[in-house]
Amino acid sequence: MRAVPIRVRLTLAFALVMAIVLAGVGLLVHHRVAGELLGTVDQTLRLQAAEALSHHGHEQIVDPDASGGTTLAQLVGPDGAVATSQPSGLPPLLTSAQLTPVLHGRRVLRTVDIAGRAGDWRVLAVPESGSGAIVLARSLAPRAESLDHLRHELVLILPLALLAASLGGYALAAGALRPVEAMRRRAAAVTAEQPGRLPVPSSGDEISRLAVTLNDMLARLQAAFEHERRFVADASHELRTPLALLQTELELALRRPRPREELEEALRSAADETQRLVRLAEDLLLIARADQGPLPIRPEPVAAAEVLVVVASRFAVRADALRRELRVEESEVLLRADPLRVEQALGNLVDNALQYGAGPVELSAVEADGVVELHVRDAGVGFPEGFRERAFDRFSRADEARSRGGSGLGLSIVDLIARAHGGQAGAGNRPRGGADVWFSVPRLPGEGVRPLQPVGAARG
Repeated sequence: MRAVPIRVRLTLAFALVMAIVLAGVGLLVHHRVAGELLGTVDQTLRLQAAEALSHHGHEQIVDPDASGGTTLAQLVGPDGAVATSQPSGLPPLLTSAQLTPVLHGRRVLRTVDIAGRAGDWRVLAVPESGSGAIVLARSLAPRAESLDHLRHELVLILPLALLAASLGGYALAAGALRPVEAMRRRAAAVTAEQPGRLPVPSSGDEISRLAVTLNDMLARLQAAFEHERRFVADASHELRTPLALLQTELELALRRPRPREELEEALRSAADETQRLVRLAEDLLLIARADQGPLPIRPEPVAAAEVLVVVASRFAVRADALRRELRVEESEVLLRADPLRVEQALGNLVDNALQYGAGPVELSAVEADGVVELHVRDAGVGFPEGFRERAFDRFSRADEARSRGGSGLGLSIVDLIARAHGGQAGAGNRPRGGADVWFSVPRLPGEGVRPLQPVGAARG
């Protein structure tokens, strides 16, 4: 049944329901017509009985051909014996037991078989005051013949009505599913290399809304494909540059005999490029892991001041070489976070501030709305116009940053770590110049914030 097209299944279901409905209608019509015809016979008998009672003593009990049919009539005496029959020679229309209620003053209306007469007969017996009863009978053969004609018409008309309804249902189902088929054909042609959109019907119904939803999904998939293409292209570019430099350094070192000092310089340069490759590979691995699911973290209570000091100490030598100052805002705020991940994110922010900023680099923890924001500020030129909106995108770099060898993954990793802790990352420019980049993590109860203090770095 699964291989049967939907329009056929809908038509079969519709035909089954219509067959049940038409059969029910046919039975109802037959029952109502049968009742109406029987009521007409009963009404004729009542009128003839009233006429017979008013003309009692005449030669004829009733008009035998009244109302288009032959009426049988009998006068029954008080003892139950038939006194007069019309026509003569009729057997008793009712038995003694059936006449007993009539002789006691009750009317009797029933359907009976009459000996020597074909078919069913409708019999009405009415008491006659003081002299017995009048019994009238009319044949139900005309009623049976009318019902037989009605059955033949229903047998002919109802299947035709069912066929017409089924064809109409099939046409309706086919018309309703035609947009779905058009969407299916268009979707079959959609590939990553040839993206497209599904046709949206103008009906505004469920199928139209489905087409809009699917188009939105295709747009998201296309954006994801484009993002992956850019990711692969940028990763290839970033890996190719240090690999090329490493290859060049080694080739130059091996081209001819060189003094020890030149060999050491070539090895140091190769080591720097190798370190850059290792860091880039680690960053790509971290991003790939985050794409497969939530970034794994091991949250634990940790003091914000401890994390800030550890990160500042790690960059103290580099800051001293650049004649830049590292300042840490002492704080008693407690975090519930993975210290290794938080240090990694803060390290990326400090590295960016030292590489692209100017002036002192400030590290601080700020409580806000139940979270702690870890800020890294500098006094450089800040973010270029229009760059902040995409600062946390992968491989997103300002033009001036591209010339300084950055991979464009640092801020995106900060954003991943923040979201893994249930927080977020943000960036902005300070009113007096410089960048302010931060990310938030959950906090534990704590209090106290002390002024900024220099941490083991030369003052600029």
